[in-house]
Amino acid sequence: MKVLALNSSARAGDVSKTEIMLDCLVEGMRDAGAEVEIINLAKKKIKYCIGCFTCWTKTPGKCVHKDDMTGEIYPKYLECDLCVLATPLYHFTVNAQMKTFIERTLPMVQPFFVERDGVTMHPLRHEMPPAVVISVAGFPEESVFDQLKSYMNFLYGDRLVAQIYRASCEMLKTPPSGDTMKDILEATVQGGRELVKTMKISPRTLARIKKPMTSFNKMAPVGNLAWQTCIDEGVTMGQFQKRGMVPRPNSIETYLAIMKMAFNRKKAGDARAVMQYRFTGQVEGDCYLKINKGKITAAPGSVKKPDLTIESPFEVWMDILTRRADGAQMLMEGRYKAAGNTELLMKMGDFFGES
Repeated sequence: MKVLALNSSARAGDVSKTEIMLDCLVEGMRDAGAEVEIINLAKKKIKYCIGCFTCWTKTPGKCVHKDDMTGEIYPKYLECDLCVLATPLYHFTVNAQMKTFIERTLPMVQPFFVERDGVTMHPLRHEMPPAVVISVAGFPEESVFDQLKSYMNFLYGDRLVAQIYRASCEMLKTPPSGDTMKDILEATVQGGRELVKTMKISPRTLARIKKPMTSFNKMAPVGNLAWQTCIDEGVTMGQFQKRGMVPRPNSIETYLAIMKMAFNRKKAGDARAVMQYRFTGQVEGDCYLKINKGKITAAPGSVKKPDLTIESPFEVWMDILTRRADGAQMLMEGRYKAAGNTELLMKMGDFFGES
């Protein structure tokens, strides 16, 4: 099987979630024996369709433009056994690069009018290759893809053999952190294998690919912190992610949310620890973290007999959390106090952060 995979993400090669999903799908396709070529549309010279209809009249089936679409991509599209259309969700549908590609496939269509099932349409000059669509979006609900689904189903009809829509995509990383993310990416690889073998993805595999990763109530507070941190630090979200930056909490509630999200149960192993925080300054109040055999409890308030008690101005501890200040140096300078098992301070890296 010859597969043409078209990636329209402008962030390809950076922190593109479209690329993460596409790479997993292609891995599975190649495992199953397919010959797959990936083309990054953003790196190609593809002019806009100018509606001249030269491809319908003077040069039937051939576009007037002399660019990468005419000379390379369109011929490969006609020859492939399966085309993968990978696009991030822009304004609830395909992005500009993918839309430009789709519009430039006009030479495939003949100008005449025919009626099919009561609908006027143009007959095809060439058979359309079967298509797979992959799209990603940051919102947690799959309903965000409804307009794209409608467009793709209308455009490709029964030639659309699979649709992969991955919500909460900003949580995707390679290598994956967490069992859910790992299973999603492994399922995407499996989906690629199934497409080559059966020209479809099984409902079970598709359900794994679309497995929920978060909800609005969990995502929004942390997501808003991440965007505000980007604004405050003058960086893009791509730079934020590549640098491994940490969203800066602005309350005890958001601090606890960040710590729960950052908890690495595999690295924590069988460790047990109770850490009490007493914050003053910009944000005042108490909270605690309990780590017990790969599980974490994070809550406001106090706990009896903690293993470690941290007393700190909130802003100082947030500087340490976001790596704007060195924790050991701040302790030596008396910027915060630690009582109890201070060795736990050295083990924070064993409890939190990626593998």
